[in-house]
Amino acid sequence: MYDPAQLRTFLAVAQTLSFTQAARRLGLRQSTVSQHVRRLEEATGRALFTRDTHSVELTEAGEAMLGFARRILEVHEQAAAYFTGARPGGRLRFGASEDFVLTRLTDILESFRRGHPEVDLELTVELSGTLHERLDAGKLDLVLAKRRPEDPRGELVWHDDLVWIGAPRLRLDPDLPVPLIVYPPPGITRALAMEALERSGRPWRVACTSGSLNGLVAAARAGLGVMAHSRGLIPPGLARLPDRAGLPELGSVDFVLRHGERGAARGDRRGQGAASAAGALAAAILAGGDRLQRGPG
Repeated sequence: MYDPAQLRTFLAVAQTLSFTQAARRLGLRQSTVSQHVRRLEEATGRALFTRDTHSVELTEAGEAMLGFARRILEVHEQAAAYFTGARPGGRLRFGASEDFVLTRLTDILESFRRGHPEVDLELTVELSGTLHERLDAGKLDLVLAKRRPEDPRGELVWHDDLVWIGAPRLRLDPDLPVPLIVYPPPGITRALAMEALERSGRPWRVACTSGSLNGLVAAARAGLGVMAHSRGLIPPGLARLPDRAGLPELGSVDFVLRHGERGAARGDRRGQGAASAAGALAAAILAGGDRLQRGPG
């Protein structure tokens, strides 16, 4: 009843909230993306998105379709792998950004594990900048991380705004430097926050540094300062600072998947196995990417 190609397109639009971004992710023309969505809406008899010239939003039916689409595609991929004998195996070195510590990435990994029991998963949680460096050095096979705006590498999972967050009752003194809670270098949000403050001429100081998201969240909940964070991943107990705080716009950030090249380029069984497993996990993350934005629970 539902075409897997149309479901993949629907998920890409739902996760990026952009027909243009979905087309780039899938390597399709924007007209093809629109056609896939229209045909899926005809098959369901429901509107899945509300859209105008400025925004794309899921309807109630679209929200319901998210879960169905994920499950249909998951079973479709498992059946295809089973009957083609293309079940991946071997060791997969997967790196995930600290941003996903408090999300439902564990659900996606658990589902992947059930469908691919032959894959031994080696998980590395690190700063996005560090993960990109380790991937470039051939020490990881697949990375899910942020990228800087000017970096073209990687397959887009979703695009999000960066916002200032802090304890709900936090009040900033406009006469004092902005107290920053940041990752150590090469943290991408650290650099973007400092660059935005420098451009606006607003003085700042580093009030707290931590290499873990849990450490940053604890400091922010204690009211030690503010941090730059993805709007779709705001941790519990923290809130977006209002415009009256007078902080500069931070711009946006892309969350992407990047594949390693060295293993696949070697052409040996180990390299091919890692590439096959990385492709399967990447497909699972792209299918379930909206769950990462919704957090645990």
